Amino acid sequence: MTDELLVVRAQLGERAALAELVERWRLPVWTYVRRMLDAERADDVSQEVWLAVVRSLPRLREPGRFAPWLFTIARRSVTDRLRAEYARAAEQAHDPGPDVAVAEDAIEAMTDRAELVAVLSGLPVLEREVLVLFYLEELSVAECAQICQVPAGTVKSRLNRARRLLREHMEGYPR
Repeated sequence: MTDELLVVRAQLGERAALAELVERWRLPVWTYVRRMLDAERADDVSQEVWLAVVRSLPRLREPGRFAPWLFTIARRSVTDRLRAEYARAAEQAHDPGPDVAVAEDAIEAMTDRAELVAVLSGLPVLEREVLVLFYLEELSVAECAQICQVPAGTVKSRLNRARRLLREHMEGYPR
């Protein structure tokens, strides 16, 4: 059964169709979010993504465009989480308190990541995002452009820059 048919059936209230969509896309969504964040935050953000999907699915007008729509929601959720964390970090920079130990634990957890995730995290967010969507989620340039809300040419230039940065980083990586 196609995603488009599952979406239509889910929009008509069929819970089994929604469950199958979630089962089909749960791992790809979590993987995308995980590549943008650490594992603990990926679980929370993935749940937020699926809540948003369930709430918004009845308003999806083009069921055939489910995957780009889904990854747009995932991207927004990741962006919202990062924005909130950056705001909290800026606040705490002005008022360091007992949360310093918690921040040190988070840094230790991040250093324990796999090699690929470490390399990806070294890239700027915009380039990392396009690299993950294009190569790891195997979306087209047009779908990446739609998700990131930028022209296809911008996606191509970000991919080019991301590949160059990745190559430079890998050349300096100890073997």
